Amino acid sequence: MPSTKEIRAKIRSVHNTRKITKAMEMVAASKMKKAQDRMRAARPYGNTIRNLIGHLADASTEAVHPFLRKVKEVNNIGLICVSTDKGLAGALNTNIQRLLAHTFRDWAQEGKKVEATAIGNKGLGFLQRVGIPVVSQVTQLGDRPNLERLLGAIKVQIEAFQEGRVDVVYIAYSRFINAMKQEPVIEQLLPLPKSAVETDKHENSWDYIYEPSADEVLKVLLKRYVEALIYQAVAENMASEQSARMVAMKAASDNAKKLIDDLELVYNKTRQAGITKEITEIVGGAAAVS
Repeated sequence: MPSTKEIRAKIRSVHNTRKITKAMEMVAASKMKKAQDRMRAARPYGNTIRNLIGHLADASTEAVHPFLRKVKEVNNIGLICVSTDKGLAGALNTNIQRLLAHTFRDWAQEGKKVEATAIGNKGLGFLQRVGIPVVSQVTQLGDRPNLERLLGAIKVQIEAFQEGRVDVVYIAYSRFINAMKQEPVIEQLLPLPKSAVETDKHENSWDYIYEPSADEVLKVLLKRYVEALIYQAVAENMASEQSARMVAMKAASDNAKKLIDDLELVYNKTRQAGITKEITEIVGGAAAVS
């Protein structure tokens, strides 16, 4: 049985750990509110431009943008993996990595090649461990999504798609559901997936008047479409990160308190046993003298 001195040292250590986890919980709760506000503010724009691009894809126009081309056979895949830079976020990164691992295995069985772009340190480390070539990366984004910093990394995947080096581009991230639930998802980014577009029921095709030209309008709008979806994915992932970290740190604080209670109980029992032993020795010594 450990001595009372050892138990007191362990109690102090757990107390110090609980102070840290409690502070991290409060910091994550503060950042979570701001991250959720940014995420919810970006959602209407992302949904609107997605629907608009869907209508343009259905419109009868001679202009055909590379982002809207039909893919007959997929052999080369580009992947944008969005993850966190730091840990202590529960199973957030583990869930998206597990989903990607299963997906990579399926693609490998089908003979498809993958090249990836990593957004976040955790995703970069995972891709390197599983042997997926990383063609671009961006890390240390901070607590606020910065589109200017993201564009350099994702431009590599966009150019690869335009040049035909990859047939399809996916983006993997953690979608924010609520503070207790974050869902890992892999969505098709390029070419524009029909399933991701909520078009209205109509008999005739959409028709637009383009100014200055259909090529110019599609070029600008489709660039905004890609930027909006990637910004939204990063914003969703950041909101998920702070929510998962708050929940994980709260669980750690609660577990630390429970452990302190158990250690204090052991300490009291050990101390009581020591006192009883000393009393017994005193009584035994007094009886022997008398």
